[in-house]
Amino acid sequence: MKLMQLVERRLTKAECERIVRYVGNDSGRMAELVNVVLKGNHKAQQYASWPLSFCVERNPPVVLPHLSALVKNLRRPGIHDAVRRSTIRLMQFIRIPKPLQGKVADICFANLADTRETIAVRVFSMSVLANLANEIPEFRAELKIIIEHNLPYATPAFASRSRKVLLMLKRGD
Repeated sequence: MKLMQLVERRLTKAECERIVRYVGNDSGRMAELVNVVLKGNHKAQQYASWPLSFCVERNPPVVLPHLSALVKNLRRPGIHDAVRRSTIRLMQFIRIPKPLQGKVADICFANLADTRETIAVRVFSMSVLANLANEIPEFRAELKIIIEHNLPYATPAFASRSRKVLLMLKRGD
């Protein structure tokens, strides 16, 4: 199966699932999929990012060798919303390695605070930050302030995730 050929067109849910099963926990196939997300044409990057996040949800360790490149890609100008959304989404399912925690936190705090950012990116960023706050308690106060500042103007999705994260922060999970 050539992943580049598969993701050069809009994927159905069934095709996405087929790619996720194909990649599984195979490091070579994951490298191929990440390569499409990082270096494919604009459409291929967009379409490949969707199954990438589901691959990581099912097999979190398989992305770790590529995480630094994916984080660096988030700072690239002109990155498609789908790539940003899926990359932040996949970070919810992994423990961010210490050397990347600061970079990931900077990106996620910026996403969360930016009211022009898509709701999905903001909500996924909130979840990543909540996970990081378990390891870095100093993040708790800043995360709480940003969430509470945005809550009065929040969409239902943002408000729902906010309540869950605030409860988790309060309990100290």
